[in-house]
Amino acid sequence: MQFTPPQKTFAAWSLIAALLACVLWLLAPVLTPFVVAAVLAYALTPMVDWLDDLGRGRIPRMLAVIVVELVFIVAVLAVLLLMVPIVAKELPLLREQLPVLMDSVSTTLKPWLAQFGIHVALDVASIKSFVLTHLNGNVEDVVGSLLASLKLGGSVAFSLIGNAILIPVALFYLLMDWDRLVGQVRDLIPPRLRGSTDSFMAEADSVLGQYLRGQLLVMLILAVFYSVGLALFGLDLALPIGIFTGLAIFVPYLGFGIGLVLAALAGLLEFSAASGLGYTVIMVAVVYGAGQVVESLFLTPRLVGERIGLHPLAVIFALLAFGQLFGFVGVLIALPVSAVLLVAIRRVRTGYLASGLYQG
Repeated sequence: MQFTPPQKTFAAWSLIAALLACVLWLLAPVLTPFVVAAVLAYALTPMVDWLDDLGRGRIPRMLAVIVVELVFIVAVLAVLLLMVPIVAKELPLLREQLPVLMDSVSTTLKPWLAQFGIHVALDVASIKSFVLTHLNGNVEDVVGSLLASLKLGGSVAFSLIGNAILIPVALFYLLMDWDRLVGQVRDLIPPRLRGSTDSFMAEADSVLGQYLRGQLLVMLILAVFYSVGLALFGLDLALPIGIFTGLAIFVPYLGFGIGLVLAALAGLLEFSAASGLGYTVIMVAVVYGAGQVVESLFLTPRLVGERIGLHPLAVIFALLAFGQLFGFVGVLIALPVSAVLLVAIRRVRTGYLASGLYQG
């Protein structure tokens, strides 16, 4: 059986894609910081190029890279620092409300479990004494406990610290040499294929740009939604928790989960004495339940999926499939990679419809 040149090209690219996917799957833990740095470099390179053009060659590219990377790091730290007022307000409330809260939970939980034949003996006094001892400790004691816990999970702490150092370093070198690296990859493409490849990359770049703009819009809408929703229930920390949750949505599931826990804890400490546990449960269920439904079924499929041409079901499937195959890194790259694959599928479909296989 003789293969036509387009079929040979398609088979070669399919083999390359399969080999690349296999390598990513095998080396996912090692590649995580480099993949994250590459995604960030792709997103931040236009800003570096803009500063470079603005200086008309008088500003060294290294300076433009440093400025852009510092601005990005400051923005990330600003999001993380939103937790400072949350912790500063919740710790004193935790000391005050914890004894009352634990008594309330104990008196509510025991009769409820007893209905199912489960009898639990909770030494509430000992638990309160243990927790309050740690909460009333000084900073040195807290730091010591934190360091001890980090020693228990040394590999996890080492990985987090290593990635925190490696990602900015890798990002710096990628931003410095991005155009040269892209040019070197392009030189590997046979000259007869460069026209179609350049066209493909231009279309993929356009789709990825639409994805980034759509994702940013989703984050801003959700930041406003969670802030307003929590404020309507009267939560004092509605603004920092809402903004943090909305912006952290960029990390699927993890950002939402942290925001939910922070809101639930703040609600328990603020409302448990006056309104009981039920008010906090209703607040979290309404605000975060509605937010998750709106984000999963409307905002992401419409503002991200439609911008890159993916059906809402395809968006959901891509997140689940890439998460299953590549873990956390897969969730991060699911939609960008799906956007590029969509461009490839469109071209293959167009070629197939114009080929003799379809016409015949």
